[in-house]
Amino acid sequence: MVKLLKIDIRPTRKVIVLGLDRRIPENLGFCAVTFGANRLFWVNGYILCLEVYEKSLEYEIERGEFYISHVCYTPFPKYNKILEIEKGTQIPVVNVSDMQIYRELISAILDFESKKQN
Repeated sequence: MVKLLKIDIRPTRKVIVLGLDRRIPENLGFCAVTFGANRLFWVNGYILCLEVYEKSLEYEIERGEFYISHVCYTPFPKYNKILEIEKGTQIPVVNVSDMQIYRELISAILDFESKKQN
């Protein structure tokens, strides 16, 4: 039997967040909509909005490092598929709690924020 296909799985080794802000849900949602984000991410009681530039993908491919230009986050205990900003203005929210990269991202954010307050 001849094996014609080789598959390498290369997880991202490092995520670098360049900016971080805690916001209230309404402001985070409105900013995301006006910025042109097409979705938000919900992970373990928080909503995240990530700003990622295309250049970040090049670094990930070349170095295994993924750069996130800015992350805004807000506590949001109960998951909902839609965040309603104003009457008629909505943005989808994807539940990513089962994805390792997002779980680790929110954990790192909360750890960073708790150390900052001490």
